[in-house]
Amino acid sequence: MESEMLQSPLLGLGEEDESDLTDWNLPLTFMKKRHCEKIEGSKSLAQSWRMKDRMKTVSVALVLCLNVGVDPPDVVKTTPCARLECWIDPLSMGPQKALETIGANLQKQYENWQPRARYKQSLDPTVDEVKKLCTSLRRNAKEERVLFHYNGHGVPRPTVNGEIWVFNKNYTQYIPLSIYDLQTWMGSPSIFVYDCSNAGLIVKSFKQFALQREQELEVAAINPSHPLAQMPLPPSMKNCIQLAACEANELLPMIPDLPADLFTSCLTTPIKIALRWFCMQKCVSLVPGVTLDLIEKIPGRLNDRRTPLGELNWIFTAITDTIAWNVLPRDLFQKLFRQDLLVASLFRNFLLAERIMRSYNCTPVSSPRLPPTYMHAMWQAWDLAVDICLSQLPTIIEEGTAFRHSPFFAEQLTAFQVWLTMGVENRNPPEQLPIVLQVLLSQVHRLRALDLLGRFLDLGPWAVSLALSVGIFPYVLKLLQSSARELRPLLVFIWAKILAVDSELVVALSHLVVQYESNFCTVALQFIEEEKNYPLPSPAATEGGSLTPVRDGPCTPRLRSVSSYGNIRAVTTARSLNKSLQNLSLTEESGGSVAFSPGNLSTSSSASSTLGSPENEEYILSFETIDKMRRVSSYSSLNSLIGVSFNSVYTQIWRVLLHLAADPYPDVSDLAMKVLNSIAYKATVNARPQRILDTSSLTQSAPASPTNKGMHIHQVGGSPPTSSTSSSSLTNDVTKQPGSRDIPSGRPANVGTMGVQYTPHSHQFPRTRKMFDKGPDQTTDDADDTVGHKSFISATMQTGFCDWSAKYFAQPVMKIPEEHDLESQIRKEREWRFLRNTRVRKQAQQIIQKGITRLDDQIFLNRNPGVPSVVKFHPFTPCIAVADKDSICFWDWEKGEKLDYFHNGNPRYTRVTAMEYLNGQDCSLLLTATDDGAIRVWKNFADVEKNPEMVTAWQGLSDMLPTTRGAGMVVDWEQETGLLMTSGDVRIIRIWDTDREMKVQDIPTGADSCVTSLSCDSHRSLIVAGLGDGSIRVYDRRMALSECRVMTYREHTAWVVKAHLQKHPEGHIMSVSVNGDVRFFDPRMPESLNVLQIVKGLTALDIHPQANLFACGSMNQFTAIYNGNGELINNIKYYDGFMGQRVGAISCLAFHPHWPHLAVGSNDYYISVYSVEKRIR
Repeated sequence: MESEMLQSPLLGLGEEDESDLTDWNLPLTFMKKRHCEKIEGSKSLAQSWRMKDRMKTVSVALVLCLNVGVDPPDVVKTTPCARLECWIDPLSMGPQKALETIGANLQKQYENWQPRARYKQSLDPTVDEVKKLCTSLRRNAKEERVLFHYNGHGVPRPTVNGEIWVFNKNYTQYIPLSIYDLQTWMGSPSIFVYDCSNAGLIVKSFKQFALQREQELEVAAINPSHPLAQMPLPPSMKNCIQLAACEANELLPMIPDLPADLFTSCLTTPIKIALRWFCMQKCVSLVPGVTLDLIEKIPGRLNDRRTPLGELNWIFTAITDTIAWNVLPRDLFQKLFRQDLLVASLFRNFLLAERIMRSYNCTPVSSPRLPPTYMHAMWQAWDLAVDICLSQLPTIIEEGTAFRHSPFFAEQLTAFQVWLTMGVENRNPPEQLPIVLQVLLSQVHRLRALDLLGRFLDLGPWAVSLALSVGIFPYVLKLLQSSARELRPLLVFIWAKILAVDSELVVALSHLVVQYESNFCTVALQFIEEEKNYPLPSPAATEGGSLTPVRDGPCTPRLRSVSSYGNIRAVTTARSLNKSLQNLSLTEESGGSVAFSPGNLSTSSSASSTLGSPENEEYILSFETIDKMRRVSSYSSLNSLIGVSFNSVYTQIWRVLLHLAADPYPDVSDLAMKVLNSIAYKATVNARPQRILDTSSLTQSAPASPTNKGMHIHQVGGSPPTSSTSSSSLTNDVTKQPGSRDIPSGRPANVGTMGVQYTPHSHQFPRTRKMFDKGPDQTTDDADDTVGHKSFISATMQTGFCDWSAKYFAQPVMKIPEEHDLESQIRKEREWRFLRNTRVRKQAQQIIQKGITRLDDQIFLNRNPGVPSVVKFHPFTPCIAVADKDSICFWDWEKGEKLDYFHNGNPRYTRVTAMEYLNGQDCSLLLTATDDGAIRVWKNFADVEKNPEMVTAWQGLSDMLPTTRGAGMVVDWEQETGLLMTSGDVRIIRIWDTDREMKVQDIPTGADSCVTSLSCDSHRSLIVAGLGDGSIRVYDRRMALSECRVMTYREHTAWVVKAHLQKHPEGHIMSVSVNGDVRFFDPRMPESLNVLQIVKGLTALDIHPQANLFACGSMNQFTAIYNGNGELINNIKYYDGFMGQRVGAISCLAFHPHWPHLAVGSNDYYISVYSVEKRIR
């Protein structure tokens, strides 16, 4: 969450006063994430949850070797002994019927888990019958999985040689069946279930034979004469899964109350055997009246979650899934519990088999082997759920009372909620996550589960990956079809989180959109539309946070929501695309220009059609731009393209691109230059190699103007790129140059020469063609040309903005911002800064209250690298910024040290004319304005560890021609409102809202001369402008443009050096002209209240905002300081020190916002700071 309005703390600031509260409540500008972060997407995590080889068990072989009535010779059975096979007593009926009934029951038990599989029974088979069965199933299954279930209760135990036993045709002998042969017949992938004593031997033999096969294949690959070399390669046995009832040296339990096929019962009828085993435990005495017979009467169906039996099955599934997910490695969990439905069911039930059979000293074995799970804490939750259910059985069956549902899922959701709210930052994943997945199936708990799931996904990409690994995707995909309105906001949030981490799921979502286009898409878009206060990133901010508004509306930010899915589909059609581009037609309006971001040239009709709508306050380019563009574009093909029509869509886009190519923000201009070069590459007809649309062509192709300075592209509304041989300056990160003035200026075009000759693409089209016809297929004799061209085009537009925007949803948005955490490092640093601000204000106020009789104590003097043109004190640190023509130097006026020096990035023939500190009370930024109308904002200045970096830049004013005689660009900044007033060598005052990053108002000055000074007071909505013709003009922003000039004073007869509006309800206007006449005005009165006369020939003047002082600098090499009554306090003519030399002509001066300090810059490169006498300080 990005909050600019940070609330004041309740504790820890005992020294606070109203000014402190002001610091806490002041908005921060250009401090959002898009300004502070690099615009790039997050590093995508490898997603292992998506099963690329999802499989299905399509065939099942049920091999039963029971030989009912005859016990095998190597097993001595107890009396009484376990007899039940598939819950049938084989001695209760004839041997053959018992065998067939048991086989049919086993098939039914498996069909509960996989009803669509093909089942084949082989009852007391021979070797040939097993071979025929296995080869037939493998042939029909092809690449899918086959299950082989072996019950060997009526044959001897497996041998150490890797053999199991079957029968001969007459059932007079036991015949060994080699596991090696079984592998050959079954192939891979397969799953084997062994329910017999010493079953672990089979698993070991299986692995040995699989390894033997691998070795044989390696030998065959080396020796072509090997018999196996001529045969097709058999499938690897690595993908085979085995489940065995016991270890190699263990016998099956023979407890009479348990079935003989206990392992099979656990795998195929888990709830029945689990309840039976539970009742045999000592703890069952806590539930009186529950017997084994009563368990058989539990009402309900396994697939009906509303019944007791169905609810127990649901809880069992959730618990076993949870145990597996918490114990198994992620890849093994995906393979066994998410790849195949039948395999997942068998392994969930295998966990129960391990728990039950271990209680009888029998250890089930699996391959791949699982870690022990029989002691997991979740089994206690299962016992409790069974306990609660069984305790109701007597009354339900005997009295018919209603079944009370288990609190299991509600309690697990509470545990999950506790983990979310009480857990530490670095912690293990919540073990309840698979249970949350199961709860989504319940309408009763679904809303709460989605809420908790959304909060979990908000923890970061790792949480999303965990949820996807559990298997959340099909569940939330299915929920998109839900019509419940209360689920919609949660589903939108959850899907935003998922898609931000795994964008490949957009494909799966798009298929659902096609099928249910009237449902979720409309829901999501309507939800976004309804959430008006939801902080969404403005599309006006391009990469790096460039301030490039799309449209200059009076009050709404640059954010458009599409209200229906139909609009989204409509913009993809050629007809609407054509229409939206045609709507870009632009109309002439004087003084109009606006900066555009590359993303604004979209195909969305809702976005692009408004660019030329009548409600726009201004339009992109003036009509004269076409003529300039013609001269800039020297290629005949480009001229022919432009000559199609002055109002054609191609012309509009071309003109916008020309503006963007000269944008002061490097990333924007570089992207535009790539597009321009791409277009020029296609349109070039010159045979000789040349650099296309590089800086030199932009500046040299136009005929010379009367000023002999050439026609630069910045005259079309932007700042001109200047020539350079290196691309190293194409970055926002500016290298510090403390000891050198050899500063690179401008940005190169970064385009290589094109040395190929080809026919222009446009010449191959017929005279009449559809606008978006692809045109004829181009043929070329040089393949390298095609490759080079494709690589050139493919590298044009890469911003990373969409990936960066998606990263917002991949990061926590519900977490309390660090700046709001009272114990965070950021919060402590802010508290320290605000306490420092309070101390500075109080100390400065105390000195001012003592009275100032002199202001000539020189506390700092140093030679600046360039002639100072603008000087600005930082309001709270001992730092002063000094700008020369194109660079900025920072000095520590207390220690006398140079802190930093860097190039501003403005082109040649332009100069810095104004500076402002933004967020001076907190994390300071420096705003610079140049006389070409460009505004740049810098951070990390005067920082020992970091280089200065451009935060953003934009064209604040258009149609400004750089000149040494004009006022350049003048600005006035209001931190309280975030408004930036700009004017200068133009006929308007333009107001920018830096929070919304858009122009909010253009106020016509109504004068033919330039604006030399600006001052505003937003509490009264007044703006005061001093002009070059000597007039002082007052504007009321609240009024219509034709009526907003409420007062004009023409008492000055010369250039106004300074006009200042006092910021309080009764504040007056103070103005000074170069002739030295100081006048005071009441904005409500038509004439001045007072007039003072000071020295003439003023070059600079400033007024102290706190003390009753103003200072002026003269071309006659002195500085004079006056009090508010016009009385001279002192003059400064010489620098301090022995043989102090005379100061140079004053070029700039400025008061400190709080201290009674005065900084003076002169034409002799020196910058000096003066203060009151030391005894007073």
